Amino acid sequence: MGSSRPFRFGVINERMQTASAWNADARRTEQLGYSTFLIRDHFVPDHFGDQFAPFSALMAAASVTKTMRVGSLVIDNDYRHPVVLAKEAATLDLLSGGRFELGLGAGFLKTEYDKAGVTFDSAGVRISRLAEALEVLKGLFAEGPLTFQGQHYRIDGLRGYPQPVQRPHPPIHIGAGSKRMLMLAGREANTVGLLNSSTRTGTLIDDPVERLADTVAQKLAWVREGAGERFREIELSMTMAVVVTDDRRQAAETLIRARDWNTITPAQIFDMPSVFIGSIDEICEAMEARRERFGISYYIVPDRLRDTMAPVVKRLSGT
Repeated sequence: MGSSRPFRFGVINERMQTASAWNADARRTEQLGYSTFLIRDHFVPDHFGDQFAPFSALMAAASVTKTMRVGSLVIDNDYRHPVVLAKEAATLDLLSGGRFELGLGAGFLKTEYDKAGVTFDSAGVRISRLAEALEVLKGLFAEGPLTFQGQHYRIDGLRGYPQPVQRPHPPIHIGAGSKRMLMLAGREANTVGLLNSSTRTGTLIDDPVERLADTVAQKLAWVREGAGERFREIELSMTMAVVVTDDRRQAAETLIRARDWNTITPAQIFDMPSVFIGSIDEICEAMEARRERFGISYYIVPDRLRDTMAPVVKRLSGT
């Protein structure tokens, strides 16, 4: 496949503390050379821990940094009407000086919907609603009033205010794992985030099959099918797992035991596009090889690995 797109790296923040700690983390992440400072969108601590509200938290981070971008990974479309979301996104883009990246998804965590009293519709309905929301968002980011008649949303002559700094709109990052979502992302997104886990059952399943090289190749084929000729314009992204070690095989076996991936061999681990095990040199070499093979150039680093990955970020960012 190959890709000439330069590497960049984001940090997904999962440890929420105080205002001063949050601001210090933002400054430190920028100093280390990361491209983006990211936050999820959840009401409950399942899987990722308790979260700040994304737009307020990202505005705070943008206010104490100069060039680093801020982004959502990802907004659950069902939690905000797209008119509200467009206004929040455009305002954050304006006040951050054009540094916002809008990550969006169809939602997946059933327990969260249940606890919040939000109807958890079928995946098909949630994806259809997201597809309509994308049309509404792009329409409100554009100049002039929007009129839209869909199954889920109806907009009658509404003009979006403020207008975002980035034109025609802030970059849209869609997280996707299923065929329909990957094809939608290929059609609509600037960045496609390839999910490493299965969300089909309404929760997060750490299924190693989702990470296998052949599975990722199939996901990329669906993105390409949705994108058509614009595929070359799309940035491809993944959240990464990293172990810095001088004993790759032992580290792989430890990972297999820790995650209960009993059907997976170390050789398969070494071939997973989202898993990097080895020295800093080996990790950099693997990233370059996988960019050539799969086209993935934007890696998301969990905050607990931010400092560990700093030498890789310093070496590869922008190359």
